[in-house]
Amino acid sequence: TDITYLYYGNGQKAYLSTIIDSSTNEILAYNVSNTMTIDLSIDTLVMLIKNKQVKFAEGAYIHSDQGAHYTSPTFQKYVRKLGLGQSMSRRGNCWDNAPQESFFGHLKDEASIKPCTTLEELKKEIKNYMIYYNDFRYQWNLKKMTPVQYRNHLLYSA
Repeated sequence: TDITYLYYGNGQKAYLSTIIDSSTNEILAYNVSNTMTIDLSIDTLVMLIKNKQVKFAEGAYIHSDQGAHYTSPTFQKYVRKLGLGQSMSRRGNCWDNAPQESFFGHLKDEASIKPCTTLEELKKEIKNYMIYYNDFRYQWNLKKMTPVQYRNHLLYSA
């Protein structure tokens, strides 16, 4: 999980929090907000709980950097409530979270973020991109499948 900045409209700034499956690159949950409070990351966990496609493997972990959102006792309580372990990158080590950073780079290159003039327009654009990314964007490192196709391949192939 991680958070990135999104600049849109006339210098407006929003924040995107995402949770990505490290095996399939599928975006499992996300949240867009104009504030970067602890609620941003907590609400993303709530979206993860609401995602009926998500079934946690025994011993599953959520990984993040050591940002204030993820070291917060409130966030850690929600993680435990989900039955997940928690791991964090070492200080100054960006490699552990490279899949998130790669996703953010693709999103910022491919989505039409800057033309959005309101937070609601931005949220709609992000929602459309998430559908595109998970269901229609083929990836070489997933055997040229989309994240959803690759998840199904892993689950249902013998």
